[in-house]
Amino acid sequence: MTAALVERLAPEDLWELFQRVVPPAPERPQGGGHRRRGDREVLAAIIFVATSGCTWNQLPPGFGLSGVTAFRRFTEWTEARVWAKLHRLVLDELGSRGGLDWSRCAIDSVSVRALKGQLTGPNPTDRGKKGSKIHLIVDRHGLPLSIGISAANLHDSQALIPLVRGIPPIRSRRGPRRRRPGKLHGDKGYDYRHLRRWLSSRGIRHRLARKGIESSQRLGKHRWVVERTVSWLSGCRRLHRRYERKPEHSLAFTAIAAILICHRRLAN
Repeated sequence: MTAALVERLAPEDLWELFQRVVPPAPERPQGGGHRRRGDREVLAAIIFVATSGCTWNQLPPGFGLSGVTAFRRFTEWTEARVWAKLHRLVLDELGSRGGLDWSRCAIDSVSVRALKGQLTGPNPTDRGKKGSKIHLIVDRHGLPLSIGISAANLHDSQALIPLVRGIPPIRSRRGPRRRRPGKLHGDKGYDYRHLRRWLSSRGIRHRLARKGIESSQRLGKHRWVVERTVSWLSGCRRLHRRYERKPEHSLAFTAIAAILICHRRLAN
């Protein structure tokens, strides 16, 4: 059971990419202790927690390790920024194969309830209940290029510049690495003159819905892809509600969801 479960959750091609970013296991100069569990089994267990939404203590025994071990390794890899590096590596593979379309990108956010932790705040769209926001930029196909989290009461407009700057330089099939969209679509939350000027100064064309002019009932011909990606993110049930105290752990689960979305396109 274990081998089949691990192979399904951490397939060979994803495991090969993961090995390129995971740090070496720490050595025990004094010797002794328990044998360290294999990284692939732990990776599969972490993906299971992310996609199923279970707690660490509910991890099935079929993985051959405890929830404490999985959480300890998750924390270790999060501190080493493994998830961000793996996301960039998967994007690099997609870019080198021509799988990314930079011509029209879209930006949006989604709010989730939060039980505790930093980067939480009263959600104005959920009767002031405590929550967090996930911000993302996607390419024309809906593949997440840049992600971030914030308190739920942070205005969307404040996330645009950090998100655009957060797009890593990604390989292209031909030519140099790329990190700027050809055009960026956004809803009325981003309708500010300073944001339009900032995008224009960097050679990024923009199509931001205008307040009082365009209908709020229509997503737009090109903005709907980011709404679809938000629904793809819900495939990671751990993101339905934020349980993590530390924002870096919440961002790590968001990155894992983005990795799985991009890897599905890579595997097809």
